[in-house]
Amino acid sequence: MISTGYEAIMLALEANRVIELRLMKIARGGVDAVHEVLLMVQEKVEAAAEAHGTLMSGGDVEAVLIGYRRRVALNARRLSPPSTH
Repeated sequence: MISTGYEAIMLALEANRVIELRLMKIARGGVDAVHEVLLMVQEKVEAAAEAHGTLMSGGDVEAVLIGYRRRVALNARRLSPPSTH
């Protein structure tokens, strides 16, 4: 249960950053903004289907949260500005 709570809290924190990055990209407008909105909707449908599959195959809520966190991490990496290191 502690692990599930941890996964949920981390998902909320990490998703907040992705929301920020996406809103900045959408606010700039243009073709990239349209692409981002379409990609966002597609990803949400895919994530819901994945979560459904996980639960239907006997997975638990923690497995669903881990799957969502993986998707959020990929989006954070994609949307973040390149590192200057």
